[in-house]
Amino acid sequence: MTEAEPWLDDEPTLSELGGIRYLHFGTEWVQGAMRVSKPAELVLAYTQQMMAWLLFLEPTRRDSVGILGLGAGSLLRYTLKHTSASVRTAEWNPAVTAICRAYFRLPETARSSIDHCDAAAWVEEPSNFGRYMALMVDLYDASAQGPVRDSLSFYEGCHRALSDVGVMTVNLFGDHASFPRNLENIRAAFDGRVLELPEIDAGNRIVLALKGPVLDITAAQLLERADMLESSYGLPARRWAKALLSRQGWRGSFAV
Repeated sequence: MTEAEPWLDDEPTLSELGGIRYLHFGTEWVQGAMRVSKPAELVLAYTQQMMAWLLFLEPTRRDSVGILGLGAGSLLRYTLKHTSASVRTAEWNPAVTAICRAYFRLPETARSSIDHCDAAAWVEEPSNFGRYMALMVDLYDASAQGPVRDSLSFYEGCHRALSDVGVMTVNLFGDHASFPRNLENIRAAFDGRVLELPEIDAGNRIVLALKGPVLDITAAQLLERADMLESSYGLPARRWAKALLSRQGWRGSFAV
């Protein structure tokens, strides 16, 4: 292994059970999953929550979405099927892309492009500045001991990559020592405009960070939007909305 090829420690492997195919990096940790009969379905609950930015934004064909960490391609497949936005993905391990093409039905479309690079370098690329309405950040290696990119400068780069109005979702481990550091750095990069969804799965905690004008809506409006997501996208969005309202203690009108 050389410094230019750190991904060689993360050789992808497969398992399959009950019609669901799983991606691993040579350990028992699940890095992604796909239901073979329904490849665009979001099997893991945390991947559904990664789409919670849809509570606040509705993508159009003029919009772009960024994904940092390809995994098994779940977020990419879902976004391409259910929205008309273009998607650009940063994945530092070419072997992950190759196994997704071979075993996880990676879509081949002009709306999707994959950059094989470090996510920290990707957010510093000028062509990505102000480009994305949403960023979904899921950066774990074989050890799965917290995100591999978690510095303040990295999250500042994510903020810069978002358009004037945008939302970042990040997959963290709520009970891991990395969680307070990540949350502090996200709050600092996004001026404290951070929301947390309840912990799910094996400790996954999804954090949302907002950029743009202060969002001032009523609880009823948020729940109405959640109802639309449930019917249009098949996501458990009303549960998310209720959790956000409960955690933040919002009553009537609220601002983020």
